[in-house]
Amino acid sequence: MGLISNGTTLLDGGSLDGGVSKGALTLIKTLTASSDSTLSFVDGASSVVLDDTYVEYIFKFINMHPSGDSSPNDFTVNFRDGGSAYDATKTTTFFWAYHNEDDSGTQFGSAGSNDSAEATGTQPLSGNCGNDNDQCVSGTLHLFDPSNTTFAKHFMTVSNSTEAGDISMNSRVAGYCNVTAAIDGVQFAFQAGNIDSGTIKLYGVA
Repeated sequence: MGLISNGTTLLDGGSLDGGVSKGALTLIKTLTASSDSTLSFVDGASSVVLDDTYVEYIFKFINMHPSGDSSPNDFTVNFRDGGSAYDATKTTTFFWAYHNEDDSGTQFGSAGSNDSAEATGTQPLSGNCGNDNDQCVSGTLHLFDPSNTTFAKHFMTVSNSTEAGDISMNSRVAGYCNVTAAIDGVQFAFQAGNIDSGTIKLYGVA
C-alpha cells in the first residue's frame, strides 16, 4: 500500500525504501538549504524532537546540491551525543552500485574508505557529487531509538546521486553510534563547500 497524507502525517506507511518502516509517519520539521554550511536537527530546538516520543526517526533528503565542485564531495551525516560537538563514535559499512547513462559501464562494490571504525568524523552517505545543474543527492536515513541510554543507536541510509560523467550511483550505509548517551542532534553537510539548495524532512514513526 502506498503512503497517504493528511497534511502532516503519512498514514499506513508501508515502507519508504524497501521494508524498513511501517506505520504512521508524522512530519516534525522541514529544513531548506540556501548556501548553508550544514543543516542540523537538534532535540528541543525549533520544534525538533529526537526523544522517546518515537522509536524511529526518518530523514528524507531531497535534491541536495553542493555549491562547490571539489572531489571527493560526498553528502555526509554526523551525530551529537550531548554537548555541542557532532562527533559521536560510529562504526559503519558502505556499499554502492553505479550505471552510466550511455550504458558503457556498471559496477557494484564496497568503499572501505567510506567505512568508519569507532570514528568520530562525518559519515559519507553518497558518491561524489558535483555542482552541475543536474547533479544532486536524494535519499533516506533511518535512526532507531536515539534517546535510549543502554544500547547502540543503529542507523541506515539509502541514497542516489547524479555524478560527473553522467553516472547514477546508488549508495547504502548501515552502522551504529557506539555511545550510551542519547543522540540529541543530527547534522548534514557536504564534504566541501556549502549546501547550495535542497530540502530535508524529519519524520517520527508511530
